This record gives sequence, structure tokens and C-alpha cells, in this order.
Amino acid sequence: MAFLDKLKKNVAAAVNSAASALGANEKSYVFEEIPATLDELKARPEADLKDGAGVAALAIIALNVYAVDQNTGVEMLNFLRGPAGPLSPMDLSFLKDRFSDKDYVPRSYFNGAAPENNYEPSEPYTPVIKESAHSRDTEKEGVITYYVHSGGADSDRPISVRTKPSTGEWFIRGYEGILAGIRIPAASNPWA
Repeated sequence: MAFLDKLKKNVAAAVNSAASALGANEKSYVFEEIPATLDELKARPEADLKDGAGVAALAIIALNVYAVDQNTGVEMLNFLRGPAGPLSPMDLSFLKDRFSDKDYVPRSYFNGAAPENNYEPSEPYTPVIKESAHSRDTEKEGVITYYVHSGGADSDRPISVRTKPSTGEWFIRGYEGILAGIRIPAASNPWA
């Protein structure tokens, strides 16, 4: 029995170590309120653009703003794109298409949002930005891919940022995976 007890203890220690390592690779960003204007977004500490994960969290905010005010959402996304320049007509068309009947998708990235509650998040609004084992595989090229949990998806969704080495700032590079389909809200589901 001593052997099995020792084995159980070693397995428990390994599981606790792995859980701690995973927790160290994620960061929660708390928003008491959703910024309603670009100036309010820029007033956030993450808007110094020095933290790539913080920029990813701001992108979640900008997409939520887009769901209710397209012009302001576009202004925010353009700010977060930095040197990449403003959204192209193709980017704008993509956004319009993704939001045509799924304005709940960006809300799903806040804690507490789930299909059962029609993606009404808990307050304060809190997206959790995570790193995977491969998030930094392209860091030498200046790109990090983070992952965000959606209450309506089975796997975390990617969002990538790119650094501008001369300033140390991070900007949104790709967020299309954030807008992929998820389970529909209970209120819209005829099978719920």
C-alpha cells in the first residue's frame, strides 16, 4: 500500500503543479463598465499598449462596443491596430457579416456568460486572456497568440497581437477566431 500512497501523492503533486502553471499563464482584466467612447477606452491602463494580453482584452471590449455602436467599435479597433492602419473595406464587411445575427458572440468572452443565460455576463465584466504552450512560438517575429474562453464554445479562441519593437507597444494582429460561431442563446434555441 505504501507504494500506491506514494504514487497518489506524486500524481497529486504533479496535477497541482500543472494547475499552478496554467494559472500563471492567464490573466483576468476587470472592467467595472464597458468604455462607451474611444477616449474612455484610451483612459484604461491597458491602453498604454505595453501588455499584449491587455491589448487582447481591449479588443474583446471593442468588439462588444461594435455590437451596439458600430462606428465607435471601429474607432476602437482602428486604435488597437496601430501601424496596421484602419480596417479595410473587406475587414468592415467581415465584421458586418459576423454581427448580422450574432451580437451575443463577443459577450460570451466575459465570465459568467453562457447560452443558458443568453450570454449575460457577470459584473464586473471580466475577460480572461490565456497563453498556451505554443502562444510564444512566433514571438521572435514579434507575434504572440493568446486564447480567450467563450461560454458558448468547447475550446478557447485565438487572438493575436504584434509588437512594434521601437516603442514596445502591442497591437491587434488577428481577431477573426474570436468571432467564430458559438452555441446560440437559450432564448433563440427552439430545442432548449
